[in-house]
Amino acid sequence: MPRKRHKPEEIVTKLRQVDVLVSQGHGIADAIRQIGVSEVTYYRRRRHYNAVRPHASLGYRPPAPEVFVPALSAWPATLRRPAPPATLALPPALN
Repeated sequence: MPRKRHKPEEIVTKLRQVDVLVSQGHGIADAIRQIGVSEVTYYRRRRHYNAVRPHASLGYRPPAPEVFVPALSAWPATLRRPAPPATLALPPALN
């Protein structure tokens, strides 16, 4: 039976799945075994897909849109400028 050739989208999904499993408390080796690849393949793919820009691994399509939160949509416009930094008073000069 020929081996399956994974698409970049599937590889990125599996890499994220390992991250989720590790954050849930599974060991890294167990998480890698659950996605069905060897440790060498996992580390090679992780190094490659972390070095390549994320949208390049998706065929240069734009990434999925972020969740829209209406309360934060006007957030940058409502920012106030920070106060200017305080200047330190110089001690009087003694001649």
